[in-house]
Amino acid sequence: MQATIVTIGDEILIGQIVDTNSGYIAKSLDKIGVEINEMISISDNKQHILATFSQLQNKVDLVIITGGLGPTKDDITKHTFCEYFEDTLVVNQQVENHVIDLIERVMQRPASQMNKDQALVPSKCTILHNQMGTAPGMWMKKENTVYISLPGVPYEMKYLVENEIIPKIIKEYKRPYILHKTILTYGQGESLVAERIENWENNLPECIKLAYLPSPGKVRLRLSARGTDKEFLLQLIDENVLQLSKIIGDIIVGFEEDETIEVVIGKNLTQQKKTIATAESCTGGKIAQVLTAVAGASNYFKGSVVSYATQTKIDVLGISETLIEKHTVVSAEVAKAMALSIQKIMKSDYAIATTGNAGPSIGDSNAEIGTVFIALATPNNVIVEKFNFGQPREKVIDRAVIKGLEMLQKEILKNVL
Repeated sequence: MQATIVTIGDEILIGQIVDTNSGYIAKSLDKIGVEINEMISISDNKQHILATFSQLQNKVDLVIITGGLGPTKDDITKHTFCEYFEDTLVVNQQVENHVIDLIERVMQRPASQMNKDQALVPSKCTILHNQMGTAPGMWMKKENTVYISLPGVPYEMKYLVENEIIPKIIKEYKRPYILHKTILTYGQGESLVAERIENWENNLPECIKLAYLPSPGKVRLRLSARGTDKEFLLQLIDENVLQLSKIIGDIIVGFEEDETIEVVIGKNLTQQKKTIATAESCTGGKIAQVLTAVAGASNYFKGSVVSYATQTKIDVLGISETLIEKHTVVSAEVAKAMALSIQKIMKSDYAIATTGNAGPSIGDSNAEIGTVFIALATPNNVIVEKFNFGQPREKVIDRAVIKGLEMLQKEILKNVL
């Protein structure tokens, strides 16, 4: 079963907002075995919308449309639907009752005629009840293609996908299984990883595809299996992952099911009932930001000190002026002292400290631009590593964050049961 996702809105095309709806819809459909052919963004123009509908007719099973639904005059999707399906708008009483109730009960004001007009829908469409808003979803079929229209407001769209569309697709269509397994690797680039696993990749079963998902300092390897026997696919993926672990086990730091390394770290820390704190200089609190962006981080994240200035390292973290004068502020010795200090202050099990010169100019040290020292204090010892991440500044900071998390995860994994 194949689908195309279409987002409608000039605000997307001019970069005023970022389209997050397509990604959510794609993930949701993929989980139930619907293959996404493409994602398209088009303008609020009726002729453009009609042309897109016509081009997709009978080429895919599903066309999921978001945007263009609402009470204002520029919301034209319903009218375009009517023209494409040779239909007319009629009042749906159930939708009108819902709109009036939502406006009067929640917003505590009378529903205007513009609000009530949300109940005008094509007579041939199946209504998808929008509990979270006033614009209903619409399901219409022409020949071999189903067109589904959803509001562009993310929380309304998500409600309809989860509660209306996915259950309806599961009930009405037979689909294959599409399973994914993503392996997280850190510390080696894409080309080196590819060289190491070349023979393994060449011998993958035909029903399993491998994708490389590289980013600075890390490479995710996504295995995707497609077929009709779920248990067989799961077993096949597990067997091949086991073979892969024997080849590159030294750089595998975890596995994700739509999870980032910070989520994996959080789960492992929670499982072990351990805590983490950070003392950051050149990374400016970004490690703390990444860790605390995860829901439930308060269970394991104790706190952070952004000791950007040298004097702050002295006054807040208690780093010895003599130590700084002897080794400079960008040094392994200062990084180690920062990690031990924040570990003690926050009473945490682990602590990450960063000090370096991200550029573009020399700060309180003569260290080469791009130089970063990262220290990790564990319950048993302190590990300090030196890196040179080059330029530009943003790359230095991002790679320092990634390396800090990599070092932490490697230590945590040593204690995973």
